[in-house]
Amino acid sequence: MKILQVGAEVFPLVKTGGLADVMGALPQALIAEGADVRLLLPGFPAILAGLKKPALVCEVGAVFGAGRVRLLRGALAVSGVPAYVVDAPYFYQREGNPYLAADGSEWPDNAQRFALLGWVAAQVASGGLDPAWAPDVLHAHDWHAAMACAYVAANPGAKVATVFTVHNLAYQGLFDARDFHLLGLPIRYMDPTRLEYHGKFSFMKAGLTSARCITTVSPSYAQEIATSEFGCGLDGVVRSRGADVSGILNGVDDAVWNPSTDKDIPARYSASDLAGKAVCKAALQQALGLRVDAKAPLFTLVSRLTPQKGLDLVLAAIPEMLATGAQLAVQGTGDAVLEKAFREAMAAHPGAMAVRIGYDETFAHQMIAGADAMLVPSRFEPCGLTQLYALRYGTVPVVRHVGGLIDTVVDADASSLQANTATGFMFGPATREALALAVHRAVHDFAQPDVWKQLQRRGMAQNFSWAAAATQYLALYQALGVPAQAA
Repeated sequence: MKILQVGAEVFPLVKTGGLADVMGALPQALIAEGADVRLLLPGFPAILAGLKKPALVCEVGAVFGAGRVRLLRGALAVSGVPAYVVDAPYFYQREGNPYLAADGSEWPDNAQRFALLGWVAAQVASGGLDPAWAPDVLHAHDWHAAMACAYVAANPGAKVATVFTVHNLAYQGLFDARDFHLLGLPIRYMDPTRLEYHGKFSFMKAGLTSARCITTVSPSYAQEIATSEFGCGLDGVVRSRGADVSGILNGVDDAVWNPSTDKDIPARYSASDLAGKAVCKAALQQALGLRVDAKAPLFTLVSRLTPQKGLDLVLAAIPEMLATGAQLAVQGTGDAVLEKAFREAMAAHPGAMAVRIGYDETFAHQMIAGADAMLVPSRFEPCGLTQLYALRYGTVPVVRHVGGLIDTVVDADASSLQANTATGFMFGPATREALALAVHRAVHDFAQPDVWKQLQRRGMAQNFSWAAAATQYLALYQALGVPAQAA
């Protein structure tokens, strides 16, 4: 089975969120199951630098106002996964965030930049750019790649099966209707049944309406986005697709996230020998200027600082949390108001709270390994990877009852503790009081070493492998009529 995976990020070359982790791990898992997988990525500087032995496939020409566009083929140096890269310097050779300018505003030509990515994907899928290889399945990830599905749908002769994965419905790729002509689609696609969305056009909607089937990154999120509360205005479109929408839970890359082999943490450890975790905790407390105290429960939060993540709840609950004797460490970057609020909270609680503003993948490993508990209080959460990493590292998650958090954490109530199925603490309402109560429960159980070790070891025993996810994706592809051994 030949599969083209299309996305805008890939770990470790370009990462702004969980999408990059999926694009880095899922293709490898599919290849391990015997699939012939290639990636298609935009030619951001880090991606071009990470492409081993790039060879010219073809000169695409001047399309979408991009000037010279070439299609390259090579392999990602870090993983060996075969990859096409759209080399369009005018669009992609920009420093910093792949979607935003230095002032935080969206690049004004994002419609063309990511329409080009989708159009090239559709052309590769049709065999029009690389005669030596054409996929049976085109799998587009999130709004940046969604137009690939629309371009395939607009081609009456297209035979490739299209799959579209929603990683976060809140980010929809909305653009001014006056720019629709730049896409090169028939005007009939500027219609409420296709791309039109309240006088604009939406790349996300293009994927939802054009793909043969739609997946989300957890089963619970697939159900939630069909509701007005979580559908971000597109719930009617989701409901109209009915059984075409399903959820497949993301996995954890064991080669990257494994406390027994992780070179980024001060000491390695495992479920059978947790001694190294205490070393990681003391090192983290010292590095952050916190009081080095093994008996103080250390909560960490590693997140993009956005309203989605429920960080206002954390800010409101800090006094109650620290009053229990707990400590709090935060790493993230994002909303300037939230960054300022966390800095001010740290200044008000020296020695008990630490904040690092910025993105640091290595230190994120140390934060997760060194913590006793991980806060994930999201208002909505398509899957969440942080709580999966926390479970893997024996760091007990404290999460809200929403999205993929429902699918991955078992609340530590009396019955689950007795049955040895508990892995974390869960709260329902998005309120300070509910979060504070969950923290109090965690602090109470932390004071009981036997209970806490039970939670840690049960969490570390969970199997969130990419092999399981790959098996489900392959079954989905086959359900679309693609034979397992397609020629």
